[in-house]
Amino acid sequence: MTQSIHIHSMTGFANAAGECGGKRVNLEIRAVNHRYLDVQFRMPEELRYLEGALREKIAASATRGKLECRIQLQDATVGGQSLETNEELVKQLSDLNKTWRKEHGFGKLTVAEVLRFPGVLAGQSEDPEALAKTVQELLDEALKEFAAARKREGKKLGEHLLQRLAGMEEIVDALSELFPSLLQAHMDKVNARLTEAVGNIDNDRLQQEFALFIQKSDVDEEFSRLRTHITEVRRIVTENKGSAGKRLDFLMQELNREANTLGSKAIAAECTQASVELKVLIEQMREQVQNIE
Repeated sequence: MTQSIHIHSMTGFANAAGECGGKRVNLEIRAVNHRYLDVQFRMPEELRYLEGALREKIAASATRGKLECRIQLQDATVGGQSLETNEELVKQLSDLNKTWRKEHGFGKLTVAEVLRFPGVLAGQSEDPEALAKTVQELLDEALKEFAAARKREGKKLGEHLLQRLAGMEEIVDALSELFPSLLQAHMDKVNARLTEAVGNIDNDRLQQEFALFIQKSDVDEEFSRLRTHITEVRRIVTENKGSAGKRLDFLMQELNREANTLGSKAIAAECTQASVELKVLIEQMREQVQNIE
């Protein structure tokens, strides 16, 4: 049965574009991993006053990650329309050029230089309010695609985690089933060595030593905690309704702690091998958890 996944990646990209008042607006959102939410803007100074409102929109849809919102304005080329020039401004530039050529020896202005002068080409009138509305609408559009992209990436991350969790469960179940026989084999080996070395041993004393050994070697608690943490990680991945990255990072630490404890109580090569395999899977998960919001 396929399990639903409800985690989002911190990484993502989205863009949107539109036109307003003779201007073409291009907006991009890029995000990479970060411990907290860090939003940066690259935009023309004429749009800088919108930064506060745009930041609020982004913060409402993301809780972690280093995000860059880039906005570019370009003159839109409208086919089929004749260009209009500001004749009064052109005349002023021409008169000024003539005067400076005589007085200062400047060269003659070219047509291209005149056309590049601000205000010479009269395009569609720009409405600041309309431009602001266009930018905000484009951000809304980009944020929808951005959320969808992060969700798709989150699904891949979730599948990666669920596969490793299943692998961990197999290791824990196999070792749990095998452990009693490993413990008995170890006790028999110690008993045989002691009998050979000492001869007749006080049975009560031997039983006390074995009881102490069993107590130190008991791994039921580690098995129980590993299963509990595995269940909790799976629950977060499949049922999470909010930011999960920090909680999953904490659980990776707890899983690693139990795997280390299990290894420290090893009474056979099988225990050591299981501990190593568990830590490999945990490390693989931990690396991916760093990408989760």
